[in-house]
Amino acid sequence: MHKKLNDYIDALDVSQVTESRKQVLKVLTDFIQSKVGAEQPIHLNFICTHNSRRSHLGQVWSTAMASYFNIPEVLTYSGGTETTAVFPMIIDTLEYQGFEVESLDDTDNPIYSVGYAEEEALYLFSKKYDDESNPESDFAAIMTCSQADENCPFIAGAEKRIAITYEDPKIADGRDDQQKVYLERSAQIATEMKYVFSKVTV
Repeated sequence: MHKKLNDYIDALDVSQVTESRKQVLKVLTDFIQSKVGAEQPIHLNFICTHNSRRSHLGQVWSTAMASYFNIPEVLTYSGGTETTAVFPMIIDTLEYQGFEVESLDDTDNPIYSVGYAEEEALYLFSKKYDDESNPESDFAAIMTCSQADENCPFIAGAEKRIAITYEDPKIADGRDDQQKVYLERSAQIATEMKYVFSKVTV
């Protein structure tokens, strides 16, 4: 894992996770643990409305934590109820926190390579949750915003549906504290994913 990212994860304090939040996160830990115990691949699809902010943070940080804790066969995805684009401040935030990000094209919905370890990277772009690049079955659908959770009463193929919702950092767009809010939301998601994967036994 890239040193800057590894150091950032080392410093995340999982004791900040509240007891009520631990109960929410336990559902995801239990899903992952059941797959590890059955020696099956772990497919996690993070879903929010626009697939532009929170769902990407969930996908990226769950991948990083699986690598950090050496949990095998964790395959992560993200999607929305509609397609937009990865919001640029998400890319800036991930770079600041230790990922190596590269834009692979110059379209309205660019694809980004997000590197977290030597020759290990995710490819981020906005898409619907049932995009052909996402799994069709045997996955956990992790709803990262309440709007998507309410608007998608049924996710076809999902083995488990888990609501782990976060406040949208979009609230700070156009404000002086935009970067601070994005960094805080990313850190919250990172800390909670660290807690989830720290509880998985291989």
